[in-house]
Amino acid sequence: MPAPTTVATTAPADRRTDAPAIEVRGLTFRYPGAAQDSLHDVDLTIEPGDFVAVVGGNGSGKTTLCKAFNGLVPHFWNGDITGRVRVHGRSTARRSVGEIAHDVGYVFQDFGNQLVRPTVRGDVSFGPLNFGHEDWADRTDRALADLGLSDIAETHTWQLSGGQQHLTALAGALALAPSVLVVDEPAAEVDPRRAAVVYDHLTRLNQEQGITVVVIEHHAELIARYARSVVLMSGGRVRWHLPVREALARREDLADAHVPDPPVVALGRALVAEVDRGERPVPITVDECVDLLRSVVRAAPDASAVAEPAPSGAMPRARRRGALVARMVGVEHGYRTVSGDRHTVLQGLDLDLHDGDRVALVGSNGAGKSTLLSVLAGLAVPRAGAVEVDGRDTRSVSAATLADTVCYLMQRPEEMFLQDSVRADVAMHPHGRGLPDADALVERVLDRVDLTRLADRDGRLLSGGQQRRSTLAIGLAMRPRLLLLDEPTSSLDLRSRDDVIGMLEALSDHIRCTVVATHDMHLVAEWASRVVVLDHGQVIADTDPRTLFSSPDVLERARLVSPQVAQVGAALALPELPLTVDELVRQVRTIEELA
Repeated sequence: MPAPTTVATTAPADRRTDAPAIEVRGLTFRYPGAAQDSLHDVDLTIEPGDFVAVVGGNGSGKTTLCKAFNGLVPHFWNGDITGRVRVHGRSTARRSVGEIAHDVGYVFQDFGNQLVRPTVRGDVSFGPLNFGHEDWADRTDRALADLGLSDIAETHTWQLSGGQQHLTALAGALALAPSVLVVDEPAAEVDPRRAAVVYDHLTRLNQEQGITVVVIEHHAELIARYARSVVLMSGGRVRWHLPVREALARREDLADAHVPDPPVVALGRALVAEVDRGERPVPITVDECVDLLRSVVRAAPDASAVAEPAPSGAMPRARRRGALVARMVGVEHGYRTVSGDRHTVLQGLDLDLHDGDRVALVGSNGAGKSTLLSVLAGLAVPRAGAVEVDGRDTRSVSAATLADTVCYLMQRPEEMFLQDSVRADVAMHPHGRGLPDADALVERVLDRVDLTRLADRDGRLLSGGQQRRSTLAIGLAMRPRLLLLDEPTSSLDLRSRDDVIGMLEALSDHIRCTVVATHDMHLVAEWASRVVVLDHGQVIADTDPRTLFSSPDVLERARLVSPQVAQVGAALALPELPLTVDELVRQVRTIEELA
């Protein structure tokens, strides 16, 4: 296949060395047709070489603000705008998006739309080639290797998992080595090991090459570990821009914006009075938290003398088996590549799903999670083996008929919007099936996911987090018996993630079994009764969360990372591996009482 045409470009003018990397003054912006400003009178300065995390609840203006850094607002997304934005002292209003791209690299939240070439290698090389870099091939190879993509460099981008597409988009931005790099949700849909690899690479670029890094992030533990400073957005305004440790100490401000304490911060505050009173700095890493808590646990008697502490409600449910809901026997599935080779995704897979199961489906990017859900939903027919849902072979019944029993919410939320408003999309299934309580059901669901005020907006024009909540509303209004969710908490703030869990609990009378494909280990720890681990299309473990996080070999093979609270509990050698902050606190306090 021929290489993309190289477009000659003019090198950017010398940057002002005394100017901020990003300077925003009085920026106000409103999208066409919107009832209120997405940004209002924003002032912000980001100095060269900073590593900034932009945080805030869904719809707070984070993404819109960052799109102003590279000129997408207002050159691509038009609207009512006042104020100014400067990059290295040069106004974005007087430069095209292509010119600004020499200075500002950007990875979108909807990263799939950023892929423009057929293969992974072709996409990563597209920017360096078109900007006329003579070392474009070396840049491409380095970016592929750094993000673990060399083995799939010749793979077509439409054959990739969501996480692999995200890494490809990021590699394309890294290959340009801009002076400012903006990444919207670096950890979204990426397995935990690769999320750490992405952040480690961003840190190297920041520290070794002086690249200013700006990330939009909901994972508080990643913010604590990697960021130097934090910008808090709320209601389209910047509330403050502070060093990371000082920012994480602003507990009430962060809680108001639905940004939780990282588990290590919550543990420090709960167990060390000086931290809670602000007399000692909050711990922001696992190592800092462990060092802080050792003084509390050191006074304890032998851990073996401590009784099992957790009440039954906090423990994973026993592996009881209810009635069979779905069964996969010897399932093989894959696709044929453009070259004619057959790529197998699922290999001889056996899986039973039972009434009452809350299944977390985990594994690395490309392990086969989304394909498994698609086959379960009847959207794909296995090449070998059999799939039964509610006693019916999926080969003998259409996916439309199965929709009364099984609902599959896809990884890309924008693919779920077919009508001109969120309310109409949510109402499609209940109205189409003639449910007598359809209107009341739609309003209950919209209220539950906090979308009533946005119900008349087109779902395709909402923020990423709002789109995710909208697709959940579509699925919940279907009241399926088997609910399949692909990365349902990706791009969601803490309140919205907790709402997801609450909604699933509230609809347990209708939903017999829920399967969630996820990289969110906190969701696994706090919600799942059962964890199915995939690797190269095969089930390598079928267990409970506590056992999984106590199994380093399985975690390593599946590129998983246990939650911070489990890492702290393991380092402190607690009697039982904790899954939540409350569990760890209870165990430590029991130890203190026995000391």
